Amino acid sequence: MKITEVSEQPSILNKYLAQIRDVNVQKDSMRFRRNIERIGEFLAQEVSKTFRYKSVKITTPLGIKEVMLPDEKIVIASVLRAGLPLHNGLLNIFDDAENAFVSAYRKYTSETEFEIAVEYLAMPSLKDKTLLLVDPMLATGRSLKAVYDVMTRRERPVKTHIISVIAAPEGITYLQQNMPGDTNLWVADIDDYLDEHSYIVPGLGDAGDLAYGRKI
Repeated sequence: MKITEVSEQPSILNKYLAQIRDVNVQKDSMRFRRNIERIGEFLAQEVSKTFRYKSVKITTPLGIKEVMLPDEKIVIASVLRAGLPLHNGLLNIFDDAENAFVSAYRKYTSETEFEIAVEYLAMPSLKDKTLLLVDPMLATGRSLKAVYDVMTRRERPVKTHIISVIAAPEGITYLQQNMPGDTNLWVADIDDYLDEHSYIVPGLGDAGDLAYGRKI
């Protein structure tokens, strides 16, 4: 698995990462969603550099210009509900992509032990397509693996890119050991570790709650 940490090269991206972590800025849920969306746009640009391209001739008012355009069919799949702002950021860039939505959550069997439950899936065919699997927080990696397994029961994509905002080393290791070797992982930032409840430290809290309000 190839891993790309986009924030290794300092850029304006670091401003948006700082704001989504800041407990004072987090009080504005609209700003939180917009910053996640912006981060998605940055990540989309980086992912696009790996695509196949074809030469196309474009007619302008004054002549002909040959340009290189993407030559891939894209499916963006996000894990509900936290993945929606990140999904929108990618869709702003890949505006002709198809879309998939998956419900996956931790079903606790004890205070610290849990299973991953996948209860809803709406998706197009993955045949001959590039899958962008989106979840803002890569903690244990088990949710993303469970979602991938459900989505690929019938057919596999040509390529798979996993896209997250913040990742824990434990989750990255899990995906390296359990996802196909040709999977690409893109993260804006890599944090320190998971605590005893499998939350990312220092992290930012619950991305779904921060974007859309607390759940009961």
